[in-house]
Amino acid sequence: MLSNFDFDVIRRALPYLFYEGMTFTLTLTALAAFGGLVFGTALALMRLSGYKTLGRIAGIYVDFMRSLPLVLVIFWFYFLVPYIGQWLTGASRPISVGAFASSLITFIMFEAAYFSEIMRAGIQSISRGQPAAASALGLTYAQTMRYVVLPQAFRNMLPVLITQTIVLFQDTSLVYVLSITDFLGAASKVAQRDGRLVEMYLFAAVVYFTISCIASFGVRRLQARIAIIR
Repeated sequence: MLSNFDFDVIRRALPYLFYEGMTFTLTLTALAAFGGLVFGTALALMRLSGYKTLGRIAGIYVDFMRSLPLVLVIFWFYFLVPYIGQWLTGASRPISVGAFASSLITFIMFEAAYFSEIMRAGIQSISRGQPAAASALGLTYAQTMRYVVLPQAFRNMLPVLITQTIVLFQDTSLVYVLSITDFLGAASKVAQRDGRLVEMYLFAAVVYFTISCIASFGVRRLQARIAIIR
């Protein structure tokens, strides 16, 4: 079966696949993970705050986002963001935001729901005596969260956060439906151009599998080191 494979088409496409496709994928993953973590931490703090209204709003948002297929959310934001921008700015026509900005907003909003639950579990893993001690020392709620609770929660949940980022890395391949040239999109374009679908899609699967496995191995090593520190 391998005798019919054209491995040379993969070799010729490597610069395009990695310099353009993989660069886009990793950039989108990094920006979406950072934005999702910041927004997700804010949602977690809202759910754990003493204000019931804020907690309910955050809870509804998290449950809503986690109940939707990601590909559907990608389509929603791609078509709705221009109209939302028009409504916010009062423009006469929909705002052109581009496929990259639309997909980035989508992943930040979607992943924030998952990062929120991870950070909420991390915050709740901190003993209640520590916030009480910080309050006794005169620290405000914001200072307690910033200097005492969140650093420990982030350290405790770091393996899970990285695991979710690996899932995010895999999910970025869904921007292919918007005709964006991510790694999978680049592989698909080469496959359609050269008529070598099996080779290119198999190579894309191997690359995703290899990167995810190496990252997962790193997560296990990190988890073991954190367990020793504890």
